[in-house]
Amino acid sequence: GVAVFTGRANCPHYAKAELLADYLQSNLPDFRVHKITQHPDKWEQWLHDICETNGWKHRQSPIIWRELLDRGGKGLLLGGVDDFLQYAERYYGITSMMLSEEMLDIAEENLQAHIEIEKEKEEIKSHIKPLQIWITSASAPTCYQLIPLLANGEVFGMTTEISIHLLDTDRFKEVLCGIVMEAEDMAFPLLRSISEHTEIDEAFIQADVIIVLDDVLLNREVQSLENYIREVSEICQVYAPLIEKNAKSEVRVISSGKTFVNLKAMMIMTYGPSIKPENVIAVATSWESAAKAMLARKLNMNAAGVKDVIFWGNITGCNYIDLSHAKVYGYDCAIWGPANFSRPLLNMIYDSEWFHSEFLSAQSSLSSRVCDCVGMLPAHAVATVLRYWYHGSPPGEIVSVGVLTEGQFCIPEGIVFSMPVRFQNGNWEVMTELEINETTQEVLGRLAHELIQEKLIALKEIKEMHPYGADKITS
Repeated sequence: GVAVFTGRANCPHYAKAELLADYLQSNLPDFRVHKITQHPDKWEQWLHDICETNGWKHRQSPIIWRELLDRGGKGLLLGGVDDFLQYAERYYGITSMMLSEEMLDIAEENLQAHIEIEKEKEEIKSHIKPLQIWITSASAPTCYQLIPLLANGEVFGMTTEISIHLLDTDRFKEVLCGIVMEAEDMAFPLLRSISEHTEIDEAFIQADVIIVLDDVLLNREVQSLENYIREVSEICQVYAPLIEKNAKSEVRVISSGKTFVNLKAMMIMTYGPSIKPENVIAVATSWESAAKAMLARKLNMNAAGVKDVIFWGNITGCNYIDLSHAKVYGYDCAIWGPANFSRPLLNMIYDSEWFHSEFLSAQSSLSSRVCDCVGMLPAHAVATVLRYWYHGSPPGEIVSVGVLTEGQFCIPEGIVFSMPVRFQNGNWEVMTELEINETTQEVLGRLAHELIQEKLIALKEIKEMHPYGADKITS
């Protein structure tokens, strides 16, 4: 038979029994040992289950039994550490002289080893199980451009397999089928599967990542702002409960698109109170990169050398491009330095007339450039933010994304507002250490006002739709 030793990973008594068992195994030809450690958090439940299965009564760590192979693996309970020490002395004349200090040291080592092994197992498991990615409004051109970026391995890692689920209404079923066939024919090594879905009930099943691309078609002559906000609210009212019900608890939600990007993120949090707010992000990267490209054209340099342009406010509404922290690298001028040498961008723009008239009024032209694009720019933006979220943003660089405010930079709490963040270790944090001047502070106040108004209109719509449950939803 085999002696099975199981215990809490940080238990000193398990450490004592385990070392004596190792000694017996190495010195006795017919003494075989199988060891199982359990994390302290899981030990109680595990012990209860194993005792119930075998009809044993045992309360503490370790628990030791013999598996009788000649009787089909039936377990014969030996007991705890004292029972095993008596067993070893009676049958083999061997006892343990281990001191309590040694026991504690080994117990601590056992716990660390257990955690490392579990982590390795999790990693192996995560490689076997593909990451589940859902894309809503998947007939949009952005989705078509996004699939190759997600499937080539650069976003989630070259060893992470993915499954992509395309969600849209029934009238786009043929478009989705076409995208699925084309993606399958490209035979991406990391794309385990791609499928189309038009049944809303099956949306977001087991989702790890959800990319919300839904937009409303704006035509102010036909409809009022309130009507558009109601439309956005209704979309999120359908999605959020389904995300709560079907997706994984740590699901990451990305709001992208041309209209109401901040509001969509806000409403998903509002209608899905159990969705973690830090796991919902609105993407501002398209506007940020278009602004960098515009500045690079003015300075006649490579756009990759323009860094730390901050994009504040309502991503698809009133916003502010802040150059007070912006830097240029590799700029061809009188002063040269190593690759990491940078200059403040505002010092490089000698034409202050251009800056004050053209650039500051260029926000509307930037907006039309971004909104008229056919999908390549927003797809790249979503892929970039996801890559940063999973693998960290470049050290020291500022990234702008829309996140739920908690009073940073004196911005009112409880709105989704684009601001500077850094990504590391799978999370993001707002770069509150950045100093902002009075002018910027005033602008941020005005931008917050617009987002608060949007939120109030949306909440008013909620109250009209749910007169009795509105307090619960909005609290």
